[in-house]
Amino acid sequence: MLKIGVEASLSNIKQVLQEKGYEVVELKQESDVVNCDCCVVSGLDSNVMGMHDTVTQAPVIEAKGLSAEEVCQQIESRLG
Repeated sequence: MLKIGVEASLSNIKQVLQEKGYEVVELKQESDVVNCDCCVVSGLDSNVMGMHDTVTQAPVIEAKGLSAEEVCQQIESRLG
C-alpha cells in the first residue's frame, strides 16, 4: 500500500485518498516526509526565497487550485 503524506489543511483530499485505498499520514514535521511515497501540500507556504533543502526523493504535489480528484490523478501518474 502506498503511503501518502498530506498537509493537515487538506482534509478533503485526505478523505478521497483514504477512500481510494491509500495509507494517508498527516504531515506535521519534516521527519513525517521521509517514509512517504508521495506528499501533497497546499502550496500556501511557497518558498519565496528560492532555497531548497531536499528531505525526500518522493514526488511533491502542490494542491493549490486542484480538486481532490485532480490530486489523485497527479499521484497516480507520478507513481504509476
